[in-house]
Amino acid sequence: MKYIALPPQVRTAERRLSFYLAMEEYVARSIDETDCFFMWQVEPSIILGRNQLIENEVNVDFCRRRGIQMYRRKSGGGCVYADKSNVMLSYVTKDDSVSLTFHRYINMVILVLRQLGVEATSSGRNDVLIDGRKVSGNAFYHLPGRSIVHGTMLYDTCMENMLGAITPSSAKLTSKGVQSVRQHIALLKDYVSIGLDEFKAFVRQNLCVGEILLTEADVHAIELVEQEYLTDEFIYGRNPKYSLVKRARIEGVGELEARLELKNGVIQGANLMGDYFLLGELDALLSRMRGVKLEPGALAQALPERLDDVVRNLTRDDFIHLLTS
Repeated sequence: MKYIALPPQVRTAERRLSFYLAMEEYVARSIDETDCFFMWQVEPSIILGRNQLIENEVNVDFCRRRGIQMYRRKSGGGCVYADKSNVMLSYVTKDDSVSLTFHRYINMVILVLRQLGVEATSSGRNDVLIDGRKVSGNAFYHLPGRSIVHGTMLYDTCMENMLGAITPSSAKLTSKGVQSVRQHIALLKDYVSIGLDEFKAFVRQNLCVGEILLTEADVHAIELVEQEYLTDEFIYGRNPKYSLVKRARIEGVGELEARLELKNGVIQGANLMGDYFLLGELDALLSRMRGVKLEPGALAQALPERLDDVVRNLTRDDFIHLLTS
């Protein structure tokens, strides 16, 4: 696996989180290498999952008071906090199977931690744990011929910012067996005797052989890709009001919020928000519900038998129950 390095004159410049999201996308589309990896750090920032509602996940006023920037990524999963005291990991591979790639990446992270003497394990969905607490949260998405996996590594962090900025639902915390975010978090510094820079060097040495040094032209191309990530429409989304909102947490899937526009009991439009992982074309799935009565039988006829090729681990029965309960 090759390490993707920025030019020295660019490496020292302060970059927004959106730049590194764009860098992942650029590497996936432009670098002809089977496996690529890089690490990055940013000033205090919140990163929303692709389908999350910002008002459900983030204390926006707190973030604005503290100067915590808010961004959205193209992968699913939940909202995370990043700052200079932790490190972000990015993995790009030619493997088309997102699920297999995701599991391989999680296992790579666990192996590196175990080589440091840390007994890390994986959770059922997307976390790496130490002593049952989250030290790394991860997400993925797919581009033609490429899979992208990225995640946090909580070496250390400003807990005051994290706790004030992120507002998870009580259902999400209960599902993890805790009453607060802090109870759910582990910091790697408490389990290793090396500093953050030494940890980064250890990860690179153990995962990568050689590097690909990007050029200034590559950096300019990344900056062009970055513009999409900086638009208000991408960050905040377009969230029209719907006449019916249904919410539930489904084990193995995540938190789902279905928003339906109804007329005389018939679905006119639909959207699905939440921290789930998207594997296929959501719009194609939702379009099959338009013109369908909001009844279990009618929905069962309209929807395909399998939904887990669109939303990870989602069954048709669970989805219909969400919509009609």
